Amino acid sequence: MSTGLDPSLITGLLLAGGQGSRMGGVDKGMLPFRGHTLAQNALARLAPQVGPLLINANRNLKAYASFGVPVCSDAEADFLGPLAGFLSGLDRCRTPYLATVPCDTPNFPLDMVARLARALQEAGAEIAMVVTRDGSGKVQRQPVFCLMKASVQAGLEDYVVSGRRKIEAWACAQECVEVMFEDAAAFANANTAEELQALQLRQGER
Repeated sequence: MSTGLDPSLITGLLLAGGQGSRMGGVDKGMLPFRGHTLAQNALARLAPQVGPLLINANRNLKAYASFGVPVCSDAEADFLGPLAGFLSGLDRCRTPYLATVPCDTPNFPLDMVARLARALQEAGAEIAMVVTRDGSGKVQRQPVFCLMKASVQAGLEDYVVSGRRKIEAWACAQECVEVMFEDAAAFANANTAEELQALQLRQGER
């Protein structure tokens, strides 16, 4: 049985390039969370799971750079969504694999990348994606939490240039394996001020 990938082969990409439209247009990564910012908390959880780190951001670039991690912006300045962030990260990625997490989900599991890596290796897939279950037991994809081979870059560029933006549709057209995580609350994000407050109260695995 495969034991997964050496973390040094995986670049971790923090996605902080969104508009934050449901939060009044603020840069969510810069919002305070447990004495730091949402972005800093997410980076702290991602760092032990990967090798090099990158931040995808389109605003407050100096503030993000102050975290000591290289910052890459979308090629277009129109907030084209997470896939544009994927492309920005892949363009800067110098390892065979890229793992992505959003800045507004600060409690994702500390073994997430390792589990995705094992599944990707065992399935011989190009992408491994997190899935959870909702309250009724229905499977829900969490497409911004994924591990991909860097070799998907060319196909993704073609997809984005064609005007398509849906991560799930793109990923499912590749060799994609889904990995079930039973603790759906670990992937709860902050789209509103109320959701951010609720996340503050969840201690998460430290």
